[in-house]
Amino acid sequence: MFYSKLSKRSLIVKTSKYIDHTILKPETTQSQIIKLCEEAKIYDFASVCVNPTWVSLCAERLQGTDVKVCTVIGFPLGATLKEVKAFETKLAIEAGATEIDMVINIGAAKDGNWDVVYKDIKEVVDAADGILVKVIIETCLLTDEEKVKACELAVKAGAMFVKTSTGFSTGGAKIADVRLMRKTVGQNVGVKASGGVRTEADMDAMLEAGATRIGTSGGIALIQGKDNTTAY
Repeated sequence: MFYSKLSKRSLIVKTSKYIDHTILKPETTQSQIIKLCEEAKIYDFASVCVNPTWVSLCAERLQGTDVKVCTVIGFPLGATLKEVKAFETKLAIEAGATEIDMVINIGAAKDGNWDVVYKDIKEVVDAADGILVKVIIETCLLTDEEKVKACELAVKAGAMFVKTSTGFSTGGAKIADVRLMRKTVGQNVGVKASGGVRTEADMDAMLEAGATRIGTSGGIALIQGKDNTTAY
């Protein structure tokens, strides 16, 4: 399940399949989405990660490939109603999404209202009906105890991944957080590190800490051994 430097050095494709090729900025244009999809096909990334409005276009452009279409739910604040998140999830899947990244109710987590957090996640997992769900816990805003609890509830709700960050808050992925999340969820749930993966060394460290997916808009640079100079 976990990353091997030897396999990474021997085959670029083994690295590319760790990466969700991402563009989530609000000013994103159709031409940028088309370019993202073409790059994902060329470099054989795990997925493209886009806002819901672009899902149908990505599904069309990636038809016949094994590149997944990932979209974000309740993004980036996590503060929409659970029923809205569930409905957004269903619409995204109908449009062609094959992976869902959802943001938890962060305010409820900070209040210690864990029943609300759990039900929020469970609504999305149930709406996804077997489609892979990654739960964004926004680590930069949580204590270690809150991170552990959020990860435990994600697993309890049936999510298949936990994810560090939206990339739109006060910080991105940290190695210590990835290690903590991996320790919490065990071996059978994925961990996605997103935001702030700037160099090949950063990516190596995240994967070695237990990440099984990297969310970045600089994936091409990273697999080429160059620095990621993008904002995500």
